[in-house]
Formats: sequence, structure tokens, C-alpha cells
Amino acid sequence: MNDSTETADESDLTAAEQRRAVRERYARIATGSESASPDEESAGDCCGDDGGCCDPGVDSESRDSTALGYTDEDVAAVASGADLGLGCGNPNALASLDEGETVLDLGSGAGFDCFLAAREVGETGRVVGVDMTPEMVEKARDNVRKNDATNVEFRLGEIEHLPAADETVDVVISNCVVNLSPDKPQVFRDAYRVLRPGGRLAISDVVLTAPVPVEMRADPDSVASCVAGASSVDELRAMLDEAGFVDVAIDPKEESAEFVREWDDSLDLSEYVVSAAITGRKPDSA
Repeated sequence: MNDSTETADESDLTAAEQRRAVRERYARIATGSESASPDEESAGDCCGDDGGCCDPGVDSESRDSTALGYTDEDVAAVASGADLGLGCGNPNALASLDEGETVLDLGSGAGFDCFLAAREVGETGRVVGVDMTPEMVEKARDNVRKNDATNVEFRLGEIEHLPAADETVDVVISNCVVNLSPDKPQVFRDAYRVLRPGGRLAISDVVLTAPVPVEMRADPDSVASCVAGASSVDELRAMLDEAGFVDVAIDPKEESAEFVREWDDSLDLSEYVVSAAITGRKPDSA
């Protein structure tokens, strides 16, 4: 390794600096001062010069469906304003949700994945979204009313310390958010805590495929844009194993390089990260 790169666990930003950068960026998106998708009235390039979890190069009709794994039916089923185009996959497609289950979404944003999950679990099920950005939680709660989603609620909190009781959740989902955490092992430990025995983890996120340049790892915008904070497959597997998960599978999606390249105009970010499907299970006897 040369002097211009660091491993995924070495960042020049403190945990507080990382959280502040993430909270500020997504507060701007929630309030419309930084656009994230053509779904919003102030549409534009959500990545700006810094890249991010979005895909400005894909046309608005396919950005949040075929490019990321959603269907046209998914997009049509949720009222405008919930899909901000911030993900890197479709965690619901990994989760195999059943009617009556309780689902917890880590970093739920404006609620798009929560509302899709609510369709799968039905009236007897429940979906809880957790986000640390007050502006996003407020936006998501407004979207509850727009979608008449009586089985969905949103809570303010950090994904490292979830506002949920032990063993009360059947499925934990997340979409391109765990990479933003400065303490990913704690994210997985707390996800394990809230899951019932036999409960499932189904996450879409980015994984590191090559060392990120030092200047990117020290840049708050790069960390907040789902690039500089990513971990490798081996690192993620070790975190999940340490947390207690079994049947762990991490499947990098090489085809995702096509939309990752569009995240930044000046750099090919697919040289460093690709999207991956990450799944695991809490043992039945836990």
C-alpha cells in the first residue's frame, strides 16, 4: 500500500465529526436545500462535486427502480416525496417479508423502504424507521399521512443505539446507511439485540473494493456521501460474526459499478466501492 491510501478502519475524522457531516448533509436534503432526486421540486444534482448515494446520471424514470432493484410498481405504490434516490439497492427484495412481521429500518430517511415494507407485512405487521436527522424524521412523518400508512412509525435515534426494546423485531433492513456510521460493529450488535431469535438482517450497502485515498477519508463530504466510510467484505463479515449473526452472506453487485460511476463527475468511484447485498440471521436459540 502506498502513502496515499489507508485501510477502511483508518479515518482522520472523529466520530463526532462524521456524525455531524452526515446529519448536516441529510438535513439539507430533507429541507430541499440540497436536492436528492427528480422526485423533489428542487431537483438537481444531489451529489454536487462530492459524489454520494445517488445516481444523477440515470434518467428519473429508472433511477429508483430498475437501476437499484425496485420495480415500477414499487415506485408507483408510494406517494411522491418519500423516494429521495439515496439508496444503492432494494433491501426489501432481500428480506422476504411475511405478513404480520415487525420490520426496523436503519437510517430510514423519508420512508420509502418503510412504506414498501408495510405493503408486505400488511395490517397485522408493523414497520419502524429510525433516523438521526430530525428534519428527515419530520419529513417521514409527513409522508405517513400522505401514504395513509397506519402500520408505520418513525423514531429519532442513532443506529448504533436503536430506540427499540430487546427481541422485538423480526427483520432489520437498511439501504446505504451503515457505511455512514463511525462505529459499524456497534450497529450490528444493536441490530442483533433488537432481533427476535431467528430474526433476519437484510441490508443493501456499499463495500470497499480498493483503499480510498487519504484526502477522501479525511473529507467530511466524502464520508457523508457513502464512499469514504465503506468497509471491505472481510471487515463486514468479521463484524457480523462478532455480533453473533449466522448464515452471513455478502454479495457484491459488480453491475452496480454502472450507477456508482455516475455519483461523481470528476472521479470514478466504482474504483473504490460497489453495492452489495448483506444478509444474516440471529440464531433460533439466541
